[in-house]
Amino acid sequence: MLAILPAIVAMVPFGLLLGQQAAAKGLTPLEMLAMSSIVFAGSSQFLAVSLWTFPAQASALALAALLINLRHVLMGASLSAKIEHFGWLRFPAVHVMADEVWAVGERRALEGPLTVPFWFGAGLFLFLSWQCMTVLGTLLGSLIREPERFGFDFAFPAIFIALALGFWKGWRTAPVMAASALVAVAVHAAVPGAWYVVAGAGAGILAAVLAAPADAEVRP
Repeated sequence: MLAILPAIVAMVPFGLLLGQQAAAKGLTPLEMLAMSSIVFAGSSQFLAVSLWTFPAQASALALAALLINLRHVLMGASLSAKIEHFGWLRFPAVHVMADEVWAVGERRALEGPLTVPFWFGAGLFLFLSWQCMTVLGTLLGSLIREPERFGFDFAFPAIFIALALGFWKGWRTAPVMAASALVAVAVHAAVPGAWYVVAGAGAGILAAVLAAPADAEVRP
């Protein structure tokens, strides 16, 4: 819970803002709770709310969410061996695999085994906090219409910059981070949508493979 707390603090204004936007589109607090519980993906929810109509265009919403959440395939692959010992708990575990939970889980795995209490302590804390903030936002979110005025718009980027730097293992890590950042920025500028997420991840993986020593030990 302590490991995920900074991300939760940064998440508060965005949860309120999402709830406010959803309420403006006619969603009730109960419907907001259902979306946040079932989808539990902030970027997808923001996009879904922006595209929301009555009746909702299910195919367009599903395709948009699929595109944005393609990064979860890579995140799940990187965690697969680390949570294999969870047994049947792997399935609820991946439901709470938000970006922030994945990042603190990977950090934890660098220090030792990733345990069930650590994963669910972080994941459920973030999950429940997101439900509270988005539902509260349907009632109070109008008080924070312009989060950029308070610097809240930079809160998430700042959190992920700090998390990324936590993976630094010396200068051999530099090509991976540089490739991911440069390709993501270039694709973001040139291609509409969320393809920059997948492109940046793919570039980082390729850079890691190319930069690895020929005799490096392969680990799961």
